[in-house]
Amino acid sequence: MKPDGSVRICGDYKCTINKALLKHAYPVPAVSHLLASLAGGKVFAKLDLAQAYQQLVVDKKTADAQTIITHRGAFRVKRLQFGVSAAPGIFQGLIDQLTKGIPGVLPYFDDILIAAKDESILAKRLATLLKRFYDAGLRLNAEKCKFCLRRIEFLGFDIDVSGIHPSKQKVAAIHNTPQPRNKKELQTFLGLLNFYHSFLRNKATVAEPLHRLLDKETKWKWTNKHKKAFNQTKQLLSSDCVLTHYDVKKPLVLICDASPVGIGAVLCHQMPNGKEAPIAFYSRTLTSTERNYAQIDKEALAIIASVKKFHDYLYGRSFRIITDHKPLLGIFAPNKETPYILSPRMLRWTVMLGAYVYDICYRPGKLIANADILSRLPTKVPDVEIPPPLEVLMLESDDAVIMKANDIARMSLKDPVISRVLNWAWKGWPAKLSDEKFKPFFSRQLEISVHKGCLLWGNRVVIPFQARSRLLTMLHDGHPGIVRMKALARSYFWWPKMDEDIEKTVNTCNVCQSSRAAMPKAPVHSWETPNNPWSRLHIDFAGPFQGKTFLIVVDAFSKWLEVIPISEMSTRTVIEELRQLFATHGLPNTIVSDNAAQFASAEFQQFLKRGEIRHARIAPFHPASNGQAERMVRTTKEALRKMVHGSWKQRLANFLFSQRVTPCATTGKSPAELLMKRRLRTVLDRIHPDIEEEAIEGNCDVIKPDKQKIRIFAPDDLVFARNYAHGPKWCPATIVAPTGPVSYKVKTTDGQLWKRHLDQLRKRHPSIEVTEDTETDANKAQQSNIADNPSQSEQEDCQQLMEKSPSAVVEPIAEPITETIAEQPTRPPRTSRKPKWMEDYVT
Repeated sequence: MKPDGSVRICGDYKCTINKALLKHAYPVPAVSHLLASLAGGKVFAKLDLAQAYQQLVVDKKTADAQTIITHRGAFRVKRLQFGVSAAPGIFQGLIDQLTKGIPGVLPYFDDILIAAKDESILAKRLATLLKRFYDAGLRLNAEKCKFCLRRIEFLGFDIDVSGIHPSKQKVAAIHNTPQPRNKKELQTFLGLLNFYHSFLRNKATVAEPLHRLLDKETKWKWTNKHKKAFNQTKQLLSSDCVLTHYDVKKPLVLICDASPVGIGAVLCHQMPNGKEAPIAFYSRTLTSTERNYAQIDKEALAIIASVKKFHDYLYGRSFRIITDHKPLLGIFAPNKETPYILSPRMLRWTVMLGAYVYDICYRPGKLIANADILSRLPTKVPDVEIPPPLEVLMLESDDAVIMKANDIARMSLKDPVISRVLNWAWKGWPAKLSDEKFKPFFSRQLEISVHKGCLLWGNRVVIPFQARSRLLTMLHDGHPGIVRMKALARSYFWWPKMDEDIEKTVNTCNVCQSSRAAMPKAPVHSWETPNNPWSRLHIDFAGPFQGKTFLIVVDAFSKWLEVIPISEMSTRTVIEELRQLFATHGLPNTIVSDNAAQFASAEFQQFLKRGEIRHARIAPFHPASNGQAERMVRTTKEALRKMVHGSWKQRLANFLFSQRVTPCATTGKSPAELLMKRRLRTVLDRIHPDIEEEAIEGNCDVIKPDKQKIRIFAPDDLVFARNYAHGPKWCPATIVAPTGPVSYKVKTTDGQLWKRHLDQLRKRHPSIEVTEDTETDANKAQQSNIADNPSQSEQEDCQQLMEKSPSAVVEPIAEPITETIAEQPTRPPRTSRKPKWMEDYVT
């Protein structure tokens, strides 16, 4: 189906006529070549040929061969059909013939782009081209033809006078690409991104984790590192990227750089204002073999790979190479003789660059504005490698012991191999060789010469077998390494397998072996993750630090940390502190420690044996094996050093609290959650408005008393209130208003206002005998209570607040209570009271 919904008929000719057809050798134009021909274009037009191949009529025999079989029968196709392998070359050749001689016309199959400086020139070119199409009988698709545009889309790129831009639609499609779920989807994404490789700066470095994920030996595991690289790679391409048009009249500059993981380059035009405008970017990651190259080889590889990449732009033109590696200036300088001490790889690259017209110059990495940021990675290559003093002294002392040229000539005549090679060099080489030991000389016969009885390869003396061991001893007198020894030897002489002999000499030297740098550290063996908390503990000492010593205990499962200050580093102290921990959290299955005397003592072993605790001790002098404890030691020291406020106890408590509530990067949960199965409450929990309500609701069944047992008083109820001043313990009072769910404001008989809890109130019943005086006093008290009582609306507000938040303490709405202590009589008169058991009855 075509994008517009119409059907395109395409025959499957793979097993029929395509097998018998001769391959059409007509070259299909490269998109980069077409885009490089747009310099000077300001106005653009685009033509689209309708049905493309199917406009070309074929003869009867070809039509018979193109017959297609469908569900509706067999059909003989009279026009060139899609699916025929020779069709693209035939059609492209016809279009090139029709557009030949018209400047600014770029044909790519059925899409033809026309560029011009102004509308009048564009109109003339269009008229000439349309007339040729008309004469050839070709038809255009009017819906897809575009005329007189300042910016036009062509082959997935947006083109205007300023340069070439990536298509906005395709950029949006790349940005919206979902995260890949397997290697196949990742390959699809990288292939889609590679369509715009010329626009991608730093792609080799940014996408390096994604390329490593595609290695055969790497299993698919998508981590945060790959997610970050995936998102950064998509951000490399933006719709505002622009590449300037290639112009044969402007000078070319190739800026190259290398890093430990990739190489990159940018091809630029030197603009009249002195600035460098990019034409295309290039970068790729290094293979596993290339990563082992020396830095100078990586920098040279960046130049060679970039020159090959932009061969179509550079070959036959003068250009400038810019590098930030100064040693390459003497190696690749076009006007200097190639040094003889180069490695075979570097020699090949030097010969390859000789086919180009260039000059090379140095520019510091920080001044390469358009280059890859690879040059600004931490690895820094020294400009000049200074030999160690021992090697200099060895060279200065060679004059006293070194063999002379006549000694080498005399030994060469006695050497069975060298003597025959000398004879061939004088009289001529044989056509064939039967002995393998002569092959190294036979392959170099055009470079071998004889001078004063000595055999030379280039300017190097070929050393006979008898003198080789002595020369190796002299070269290794200062105990240089393999690389330096090879470089020194290559400066003067050569013999077959010289590099192997040098390697053997250095590797078997006892002095070099004993003083050699330590071997690379083996990867630390990871402890198995326990299945339960407090199963395996890692312990160690920290300090003395700021005058204090600590015992560090880490739970391997939850990462729960205990930092215990100790007065002395003894076994008894360790046992006492561990016993306190075991009383809280229980016994672990395993304890991991180093080989400190406190942990290796018999007393400590007996303590662990009584608890059936296995003791795992790490290898001596290898603290990395107890990594969890060592890491916590560093973390504790760093935290206490950073905290400057408070005593060390306060700082330690703050650090431990923060460590226990912070989620761990490996587990995703805090140590407290894993060990205690709950989150510790922090001040940050107060920020959430629902935390307190959830806590109240969760504890409601536990703390809420039974409603049937709660005594409720109404305003004007008579009560006895607990007296905490001098006088009787209980004083008669009247309820004024509730101040909370279980608290009330009361008024005593002498007019004082008290605030009392429900437990401090007792119900008071009125006396049965009522006299006139008593009734009068009661009426006065009632009037006083009415005057002091809050309004009905205030009581309703208080009651609503009680119902809304039963657990809240409601402050009285009326004026603040000011309790005053009234003077009580020293001894109240004896009064008659009802029995207490009658208070619950009405008589």
